[in-house]
Amino acid sequence: MDKAAEKSDTPVVQREDFIEALRSAQAMFGLPLTGTLDRNTLAMMRQPRCGVKDSVQHKFLKFSILGRWRRKHLTYRILNYTPDMTRSGVEKAIQAAFKYWTDVTPLTFQAIKSGHADIMIRFARGSHGDNVQFDGPGRTLAHAFIPEDGRVHFDEDETWTEGTGRGINLRLVAAHEIGHALGLGHSKVYRALMAPFYAGYKPVFKLHSDDVRGVQALYGERESDSDSTILAPPQITTSMPPTSGQPDPCTADLDAFILSPSQKGYAFKGDYVWIVSEHNGAGHPIKINRLWKELPGNLDAAVHSQYTGRTYFFKGEKMWQYRKFVLQKGFPRSVRHYGLPPNPQAAFQWPGKRKIFIFQGDGCWLWDEKSRNNLGSSPKNIGNLLTRTPSNLDAAIAWRNGAIYLFRADQYWRVNNRLMAEAGYPNSKPKVWMQCV
Repeated sequence: MDKAAEKSDTPVVQREDFIEALRSAQAMFGLPLTGTLDRNTLAMMRQPRCGVKDSVQHKFLKFSILGRWRRKHLTYRILNYTPDMTRSGVEKAIQAAFKYWTDVTPLTFQAIKSGHADIMIRFARGSHGDNVQFDGPGRTLAHAFIPEDGRVHFDEDETWTEGTGRGINLRLVAAHEIGHALGLGHSKVYRALMAPFYAGYKPVFKLHSDDVRGVQALYGERESDSDSTILAPPQITTSMPPTSGQPDPCTADLDAFILSPSQKGYAFKGDYVWIVSEHNGAGHPIKINRLWKELPGNLDAAVHSQYTGRTYFFKGEKMWQYRKFVLQKGFPRSVRHYGLPPNPQAAFQWPGKRKIFIFQGDGCWLWDEKSRNNLGSSPKNIGNLLTRTPSNLDAAIAWRNGAIYLFRADQYWRVNNRLMAEAGYPNSKPKVWMQCV
């Protein structure tokens, strides 16, 4: 949740545009639509608020909907704790925040202590790896990501409290951000929990009817009066088992791993793919063909070329070429047309170079995607090319930091620009990349 910036160097805009923007803001605040920057409007703009961007809403609706989970039993995990409160205090505040939503829907939530959860809760400050930077005390308090991402982040530069009017109340801010994680956008109703501004500490709080209508539009009404919708953390701390045939990022060997045009890491296994971040671990697995139409599962390898903007996927003797998420005309094609081996195991492009490295067993093919010469026709022994690295890889990726990472089973190696695995490797893939405990 942000206080609007103090007035400084205001960009020049057309008077009509400025008035329309003010009227839109006043509508969000529940103020008279004067179109003038009056005292009440300025006061509202300076309130601390949620960092999630306001959505464009239908003129007859107050709440807004941005997404939806496809199931009604969800897990959550608190990744770290603020020093402002005790661990039990944080857990009770988060549990109370979920209860506002379980009281009015058939949703259930279960806390887990390790592995990937549907909703991953974290305290962080400043830049923390999701391209939405926190800004210090006040202004933006927290933000969340809509289904089926589910990340919820709180600004550690705030003072988080419960049971007092001092600081920022964790229970109510968490309830608001959980609303986003469930698929709700900001509400036009000023007194609603899902309004974009933090309204302060309330020892007794009940969801506004607009909040209830919004979440019930997504998940329906509560089916019983059972009070067991918030489940206690399991006694044994293991990763959550996969559901509906989904792979478990904590235990799955990778089929392929790419850094996409948008600089997101996509890890593939079977028919599924999930986003991987060095700060937040593995996201929620989704079907591959929801993103890349006509692309099969159980891939052999994949690589994205920063040089041409093309993404290549390999399976058997075929290669698929995509630009962003659009399959290019004439694909799939035979890999033999490019002098490449069938069933490659891993691939990456060296940062800043045209050459793509394609691995199979202990062999490595160097392929120039723009050259008419099939440079891939002369494989090199991986031991003669890369030092202290394994053969029979599962996947490989050139990461944002310029390093190369090789993966096999539950281990990974980091390769420097001298083509040598660095000291201290191999390391644990589940622990470091997937952030499984």
